Amino acid sequence: MPLRLPDQLPAIELLKEENIFVMNETRAHTQQIRPLRIAVLNLMPIKITTETDFVRILSNSPLHIRLDFMKIKSHTSKNTPIEHMMMFYRDFEVMKQEKYDGLIVTGAPLEQMDFEEVRYWDELKEVFEWAHNHVTSTVYICWAAQAALYHFYGIPKYPTEDKVFGIFSHKPLFPELPIFRGFDDFFYAPHSRHTTIKREDIDKVPALKIISESEEAGVHMVMARNGREFFITGHSEYAPLTLDSEFRRDVAKGLPIKLPKHYYRDDNPENPPVVCWRSHANLLFSNWLNYYVYQETPYNIEEIE
Repeated sequence: MPLRLPDQLPAIELLKEENIFVMNETRAHTQQIRPLRIAVLNLMPIKITTETDFVRILSNSPLHIRLDFMKIKSHTSKNTPIEHMMMFYRDFEVMKQEKYDGLIVTGAPLEQMDFEEVRYWDELKEVFEWAHNHVTSTVYICWAAQAALYHFYGIPKYPTEDKVFGIFSHKPLFPELPIFRGFDDFFYAPHSRHTTIKREDIDKVPALKIISESEEAGVHMVMARNGREFFITGHSEYAPLTLDSEFRRDVAKGLPIKLPKHYYRDDNPENPPVVCWRSHANLLFSNWLNYYVYQETPYNIEEIE
């Protein structure tokens, strides 16, 4: 089954060029199937790039999915046309009256700020609380993972000496979990962050379970409430050239940035990246959609508790 998207969303044409099957709203109305309702709160600056990343990875599933992009009033995008936001995004104030099978909250370039200093922190906390009893399973990514762990469980974040930047190897600690079904003993994922969370803080909270980690990048995935929440510190959804764009952007700005680790062939930025994370990225989100959303969510979406 394809992903069901709003008509004219830019990601549709971009992904058709990659031979990825998506369906616009008009065609979807002809199919008598209750689609999974997945919301994405997109906090990244360049909205269209992030939309395309998640459409690409969520479309690799046999499930029929309706995707809604969420925005919050206290967060105004400076890098995306207002017309795009008005056409393709819905206000949380409206969406909070509804229930969703799944929710994804993206990262944001705010790691070096205290959470309470973030302009939209109060509204973001409201989204977190809403998700607790209006969403079957939620995935928090990178900064959002740190923010949600801090909000719900008091887990602090710490600055890193160097940016955690590159492609890192990870080990599933509980390979029997459905989220890792089909995974190898080790898998790769991109990271791009200036802060980290520590195992010793998480181990003090019985409700939290570290389920994958990296020798170089540290804690990678934390699970809570039997899969109602996943906190992921990396960016499995990243396209092949995303880290390259970030690296060249920082170089052009004169910012102190090292080469992304284990990324360019022969560690030479003139060479293309070695793409080694996409298969496990697709499997990760397919497993989440199947085992923690589709298999758990009620047919009557209003019964979500």
